[in-house]
Amino acid sequence: MRRNAGLFVAISLLSGFGSSAMSLVAGIWVLDLTGSTGLAALTGLCVYAPVLAGPWLGGLLDRAPRRPLVIAVNLMLAVALLALFAVRGPGQTWLIFAVSSVYGVSYVLIGAGETALLPSALSPTELGDVNGWRSSAQEGMKLVAPLAGAGLYTWRGGHAVVVLSAAMPVLVAILYATVRLSRTPPDQPSQRHPVPRTGLSVLFKQRATGVPVVLAAASIAMSGFTTAAIYAVVVTELRLPATFLGVLTSAQGAGSIIGGLVVGRLITGRGPVTVGIAGTMLFAVGCLARCLPWWPATVVGAAVAGVGLPWTLVAAVTAVQTHTPSGLLGRVSATANTAMFGPLVVAIPLGSAAVHLGGRPPLIAAVVICLAAVAATLSFGYPGRRGRALLGSG
Repeated sequence: MRRNAGLFVAISLLSGFGSSAMSLVAGIWVLDLTGSTGLAALTGLCVYAPVLAGPWLGGLLDRAPRRPLVIAVNLMLAVALLALFAVRGPGQTWLIFAVSSVYGVSYVLIGAGETALLPSALSPTELGDVNGWRSSAQEGMKLVAPLAGAGLYTWRGGHAVVVLSAAMPVLVAILYATVRLSRTPPDQPSQRHPVPRTGLSVLFKQRATGVPVVLAAASIAMSGFTTAAIYAVVVTELRLPATFLGVLTSAQGAGSIIGGLVVGRLITGRGPVTVGIAGTMLFAVGCLARCLPWWPATVVGAAVAGVGLPWTLVAAVTAVQTHTPSGLLGRVSATANTAMFGPLVVAIPLGSAAVHLGGRPPLIAAVVICLAAVAATLSFGYPGRRGRALLGSG
């Protein structure tokens, strides 16, 4: 099991490095080719839009062998990236958008596939720890890979970054092939309980999965909603240079790494619901701290929010892995990803509009929404007898 844990962390490091490097360079590349910041920003939309199709894409994982499918998706991603060698001028910009969309689809399939494979490769007590380590690995790559990708792009151009990024999914596919899976057959739905058309009915039928996913969705949505507000607080309220945003990004990234390293033990001891509540409240505290007219408080708030976000995400993912029948894990995992990340598509533009009221009102609104999500959780009987049943070993 320890061998498998190391393999999954290595997979997260490699895939996180390749995707983080390419996601930044894709926007820079489009900007250099077209001179349009709007078109450059659309590369990010191409990556995130496919998450809305998660419930349907996830169904593929329950109809085909999961490991071969995940390996095939990684190899196809590598081939798609190599198509960017045809980009020579503005006329081929559409290829960058097309490959960004392929990245988005692969995120949905690989993310849900890996979530579904983990319970077959690890013991239940290891899931929280490994999910936390994977989160820390991915956050660490978000700090390192964009700098490496931008530096390589400046030095050798976009095609050099393509080679680097295309090598990552090939290596990931090799690592997937070496993971040892248990021989326990998956729990398939019986004829009495037919396979649902999507994972929604399974995901929200039980509080053990529905509550952590709702908490994660609230926190993640508010992280997008407050993006523009943080810019406004730094530049307008605190009158600091825009480069100070890099300090906040690093502080939040450091918090996320630390949070990911400890969250597994907390889930084992207290359960996903408790950790999800704690993470949501920490994110709210981080937003509140960033309202203070003192730049050190803004830095501390970013770090605290950085701890809270992975707690909510890892708690939700672990809850889904623990309480979902194996035969349905593909579609339920993909549906959970849609529920958690889909609201960003709406939250980000709403936050951009709300910032016209000032930098602090959207942050306060985020605090209220996160606390309301926690209050709603408590109103469903937690931490009474039913609530404690959700905590697993807690």
